[in-house]
Amino acid sequence: MTDLHAQARALLAHWDAPDPAQEALRVAYLDHLDRHADGTWRSCRSGHLTSSALIVDPQAGQVLLTLHPGVGRWLQTGGHCEPADVDLAAAAQREAHEESGLDDVVTWDVPLRLDRHEVACRGDDGQHTVLDHLDVQWLALADARQAPVRSIESVDLQWWPWNDLPGGATGADASVHALVAAARRRLDS
Repeated sequence: MTDLHAQARALLAHWDAPDPAQEALRVAYLDHLDRHADGTWRSCRSGHLTSSALIVDPQAGQVLLTLHPGVGRWLQTGGHCEPADVDLAAAAQREAHEESGLDDVVTWDVPLRLDRHEVACRGDDGQHTVLDHLDVQWLALADARQAPVRSIESVDLQWWPWNDLPGGATGADASVHALVAAARRRLDS
């Protein structure tokens, strides 16, 4: 087990899931980690943990979303864990900074929710495999007055009112709507 693997397992073992569906995912993530010593890495071709951050400015009521080139939809920032990531929160923080270009992003230290989704994921050998991303999703705070800087990992990058997320064929899907709703509940508590 890598340190990241042990940290991820400990985090999920102690995370209080907010509802039965999230609890079922928490148990499935733990099972995945128990079966795969490389379960936090892209090299695990039966699926792997990822880490993402929904960047929110609660004062402005806005969220920063990226138009993902591979998925073709507006999503939160996030991606694969890397060897320098000391834990999943650090991975989410790194991804938030890399994909938003924002310097002042603060990631909360408790996961917001979990989301398991099937993707065509490129392995270390460059080949694509359809597998599950077991995403641990975090809440991150930033000031919407900061101008985001689009990276090569994005087609577009914009602040959106959390009451008016993008729609249409490239719009935010149900998982993003659920993530925004969870963020609003967490911020109101």
